[in-house]
Formats: sequence, structure tokens, C-alpha cells
Amino acid sequence: MNNRTKGLCLAAIGALLWGASGVAAQYLFHQKGFSPEFLVVIRLLVSGCLLLGIDGLLNFGDIFTIWHSSYDRLQLLLFGIIGMLSVQYTYFAAISCSNAATATVLQYLMPVIIVFWISLRDRRLPHIYELLAIALAMLGTLLLVTKGDFTTLAISKAALFWGILAALSAAFYTLQPKYLLQHWRSPLVIGWGMLLGGIVMLVLSGFDRGAAVFDLEATTALAFVVCFGTILAFWSYLESIKYIRPTETSTLGSLEPLAAVLLSVLLLDIPFGPFDAGGSLLMMLAVCILSRLKR
Repeated sequence: MNNRTKGLCLAAIGALLWGASGVAAQYLFHQKGFSPEFLVVIRLLVSGCLLLGIDGLLNFGDIFTIWHSSYDRLQLLLFGIIGMLSVQYTYFAAISCSNAATATVLQYLMPVIIVFWISLRDRRLPHIYELLAIALAMLGTLLLVTKGDFTTLAISKAALFWGILAALSAAFYTLQPKYLLQHWRSPLVIGWGMLLGGIVMLVLSGFDRGAAVFDLEATTALAFVVCFGTILAFWSYLESIKYIRPTETSTLGSLEPLAAVLLSVLLLDIPFGPFDAGGSLLMMLAVCILSRLKR
């Protein structure tokens, strides 16, 4: 296998595992009584500790130097508490209020939000292709949330609220850690971000398991979310950048909502009609257009 093929496979695996983890989370919420808060605590704390442990083994225990600079400390706290925690919780809350397919597709409004932010920051009008992508994303969202009946919402207001908030959180999560990722190892940054976010959610939620059922099926789904949908997914996606262009990696990232849609329909019998499919395809096309722009 040559390097390019290896990179394409790694990026695809990362995106598919992220989509699958959303479906596993939906199963835990709707079938096993898990709350978004409880799942976020477990996912972030366990994944954060494992990532830091792996990074420490590979780098001879050097995981604390990132805290030496006051500026780095501030950026890491912002990334963990606002970025990592918010993107995890809002996404899981959207799944809890609807399903993994709808939540994942709504979260993919993130590139459009980034376009608006960059245009505002640079004081320029969006490029013609950016405007096309924005129009496609808006139309896709409209089809998804109305199912073609533009007089009413086909999903709950709570699902729409958390889905839009997940997109906003994902945009912040994508833009904010740029400095950290340029100066530190990505597993180190992500590991600390997860650990910090998990600790804050633990304090806020009190680790209340509520009605969560821990049988074999629930434990298997939880292990999948942590090991495959978090650690392996992040590693595969970030590793792919060594072998292929970032534009190719981000384009393959659109496999995440596709995986969430297909697995939700096949495994959880979630109804997904022509308007859902059309809206999802339009939004993924918008992501592909934006990811191909050099700027």
C-alpha cells in the first residue's frame, strides 16, 4: 500500500468511526437510559487519560511541559472547557433529542459558520464558491428539519437548538486550538482537552448515572464509543494528514454524516425519507466544495 492510499484509508476510517460512535451513543440514550451528561463524563475522562498515557509512553512521560507557559495554559483551558466539552455535550444532546443521523448532519453546518467568521474577521465578502456552499447547506438544512413541508418543523425545537449549537461549538473547536496544535503534539492537546472537559462535566453533573443500564450490550457500545469512536478515530484522522493533503482529509470527513445516516437506518430502524436524503446530500456537497478551496 503506497502512502497516498494509506492516507485516504486512514481518513476514511476516522470519519466512519466518528459516524458509527454517534449511532452507538443514540443506542445508549434511547435503549439503555444513558444521559448525555453521563456519557460525556465517561467518554472524555477515559479517552483523555488513555491518550495522555499513550503520549507519555511515546515521549518518555513528557506530558506536563504544555502547562509551563501562562499563554499555553490559558489556550488549553479554553480548548478543554469551552471547545472540547461544548462540542461533545451539544452533539450528544442533539442525538438524545433526535437521532444520530439528524444530529451529525446538523453539526456539519460548522464549515459554513467558519466561512462567515473568516469573512467577518478579514472584512471581505465570501467567495462565489463559498456563497454556493452556504446556499446548498442552508437548503439542505431546511429540507432536513422540515421534511419538505416548509410550514412546520419535522424535528423537535430542542433537537434543532442543540444541533445548531453543536455546529457553533464545532466551529470554535476547529478554530481555537490552531496555536496549540502548531506548537504541541496533537494527542497531547486533545488528551488534555478531553481530561479538562471531563472533569468540568463531572463537577457539573455529579456523575449521576440516572437510569443507565450496564449490561453486556451497553458496555460493548460504551467501549466502542471510547476506544473506536474516540481514540482510534482521532488517531486515524490525524495520522492521515501525514500522507495526503488536508483538503482531501477534510473532504473524506464528510463520510461521517453518511455513516451516521446509513447505520441509523440499518441498525436502529430510523426512518429516513427522500427529503432527509436530499438535505443530507446537499450539506455534504457544501462541505466538499468548501474543503476544496485553497483559502
